[in-house]
Amino acid sequence: EVLLRMHSVGICGSDVHYWQHGRIGDFVVKDPMVLGHEASGTVVKVGSGVTHLKPGDRVAIEPGVPREMDEFCKSGRYNLSPTIFFCATPPDDGNLCRYYKHSASYCYKLPDNVTFEEGALIEPLSVGIHACKRAGVTLGSKVFVSGSGPIGLVNVIVAKMMGAAAVVVTDLSASRLQKAKEVGADFTIQVKNETPQEVASKVESVLGCMPEITVECTGVQDCIQAGIYATRSGGTVVLVGLGPEMVTVPMVNAAVREVDIRGIFRYCNTWPVAIALLASKRINVKPLVTHRFPLEKALEAFETTKRGEGVKVMLKCDPTDQSP
Repeated sequence: EVLLRMHSVGICGSDVHYWQHGRIGDFVVKDPMVLGHEASGTVVKVGSGVTHLKPGDRVAIEPGVPREMDEFCKSGRYNLSPTIFFCATPPDDGNLCRYYKHSASYCYKLPDNVTFEEGALIEPLSVGIHACKRAGVTLGSKVFVSGSGPIGLVNVIVAKMMGAAAVVVTDLSASRLQKAKEVGADFTIQVKNETPQEVASKVESVLGCMPEITVECTGVQDCIQAGIYATRSGGTVVLVGLGPEMVTVPMVNAAVREVDIRGIFRYCNTWPVAIALLASKRINVKPLVTHRFPLEKALEAFETTKRGEGVKVMLKCDPTDQSP
């Protein structure tokens, strides 16, 4: 294990949800819990067996650490391990604090040209990498990203990086769609009160064809329906956003058109990829951070996220650090 002095911690929608509702599905907050799972910091001390890190190293933290070497770990899909430790998922504490201890294998050294803030953004970025991989995005793909929050935006960034020829994004908010354009979306559609079929036909008309891939980032029933209707026969819908436990979807439509519906659970094996992309400047995640607060103003930061202002709100845990 390593002891870290925390630096930057992003606020996720799930953090806000636990704070407001005390549960997400089967994960129920029963005792006080530290929030935060999008984080970077500096190594202060290392355990006796740690060889790849030393005090002073700047690291990005992968929040999910398997507790046992089960069949999921053996097959490389450790995110599916049922006993995995995960920051800020009850009963596991997160890392929105000044000092934090974590498994050294899940702390990744940041190159000098990758900032702490970029290091913290690897967590949401990883969701995009994992989702686009599961979706099979490749050279020339036409992709529909439903929802333009932080997760929709990282999927736009990653899909473009992976060779998508055209990405169209839908959202209710004009300002969020503007952000999607900024990070590389080719087309945006502001949804008002159209039916799912109407949204699907708008997607087809702006792309000039039906997308082979839809990445659904809202969890809203109507959006999932629109995603299925919009996807070309033989294509893939990846469900990233989580909403109610039961949703009604046009399953027969998907079945008879051989539209594959895939889920994702967080990510695995994404930190090295993300660090390589950031270090080589192949992707730019800096525009995602719109607000910064010191740890003392955590409540204000959470309120800002709850109100849906900006995109990514970042907390600064180290009072001695003056970097931007």
